[in-house]
Amino acid sequence: MKNKPLISIILVVFIDLLGFSLILPLLPYYAETFKANQTVTGILIASYAVMQLIGAPILGRLSDRFGRRPVLLVSVFGTFLGFLLLGFANALWMLFVSRIIDGITGGNLSVAQAYISDVTDEKSRSKGLGMVGAAFGLGFIIGPVTGGLLSQWGYAVPAFAAAAISFINLILIYAWLPESLTEDKRSQMTEKRPAVTLNALLVAFQRPFTGSILITRFFFGLAFAIFQTIFALYALAKFNLTARDTGFVLTYVGVLSVIVQGFLVGRLTTRFREDLLITASVMLMAVSLLGWALAPSLIWLYVIMPPPPSLAVCSTLCSPAH
Repeated sequence: MKNKPLISIILVVFIDLLGFSLILPLLPYYAETFKANQTVTGILIASYAVMQLIGAPILGRLSDRFGRRPVLLVSVFGTFLGFLLLGFANALWMLFVSRIIDGITGGNLSVAQAYISDVTDEKSRSKGLGMVGAAFGLGFIIGPVTGGLLSQWGYAVPAFAAAAISFINLILIYAWLPESLTEDKRSQMTEKRPAVTLNALLVAFQRPFTGSILITRFFFGLAFAIFQTIFALYALAKFNLTARDTGFVLTYVGVLSVIVQGFLVGRLTTRFREDLLITASVMLMAVSLLGWALAPSLIWLYVIMPPPPSLAVCSTLCSPAH
């Protein structure tokens, strides 16, 4: 395992998630200031995930062809522009444009996971991916509560703070993050990669191992996207939480995720088969999400929240870089 590149990419992921999670609890409240109803607010929040669905595979292919570092630079620059526009927004359409820009360029977690694959061997890969997941969770701890506190001075303030964080991340990648993909490996990957077409996807789904992983990864991504897309709106509508209170709840989720990613994933993968861990984590997640839907109070929501970070197990083991 190469320590400097690994530390560098972990720091990049942490700062990236810090900026993202800073504004995550605020969007429904921000949209409400522009007279958006719940349906429009839901579409606004979902627009990021839709654009990320389109952009993430493109970013992944571009990173195989041109290298991880330039794609991360472009991605983080797009995130910076999106947050900047969010801070200057004076109309609802500007909120939409900002989330679309951030979404289409922001699907860089798969690039970061591929970077980990480049700088680790098979024995240390799970540990490396777990550390990236821990950085992801740590950003999710600090970001929501910070965004919630900053929102007391207006919803534009957390957006500008997120833009500043993204700009710092851009400088860090440019100055400190080395390229992980060698020229020879880049050529081999470009030659071996099939075209991104519907037929290629159907062929991949038919393969015994790859197909099952892709299906699991799809539903994992769908579950996580629904959570991150709707949670702030859910908290506002069902429990009448303020932006600050929603930030505290998401920070709690981040703490649980760090515990799972940083301390449990590596240990569990050495003791149990990966297919068993994936199955158990998905079942636990399903039960927990049902519990969220039926939670009668905020206290019960906190009680049933420990299982959701089991998504962290599924995310690591189903990673395309694993």
